[in-house]
Amino acid sequence: MSTASTRLPEGRYGRSSDERADRKLRIAASVLGVALLALVGYFAYHYVAQSEISAQVITFQASDDTVKVHLEVHKDAGTSGYCTVRSQSDDGAEVGRADFRFSGPDTRIDKVVTLRTTARGTTAELLGCHAG
Repeated sequence: MSTASTRLPEGRYGRSSDERADRKLRIAASVLGVALLALVGYFAYHYVAQSEISAQVITFQASDDTVKVHLEVHKDAGTSGYCTVRSQSDDGAEVGRADFRFSGPDTRIDKVVTLRTTARGTTAELLGCHAG
């Protein structure tokens, strides 16, 4: 005895509703993926391209009431701005913070700045640089 098949004959009744739903989900996922990629690209571009000033601490030397910080600043020509540096003691308390201004036509500034502290500092941390 043979058993009756529950499958529909292929090509006779068109695509099933599951296949149509899968296609719509794939299209929606593709559109959302492209939108997310564009958003990430937009923020990445503005983070990199709009940074007019960037800097790094090369070395520092601490004494009882000052920390000498060797900063290397890269900026656009003619851009003026400032970098904020801080120092902390052994226990993590902030013992000094100051803004150091930079201006002029140079695109690279290599400078040693002196940060006054209230106690002996053990770190020199660059908090950030801003144009203006």
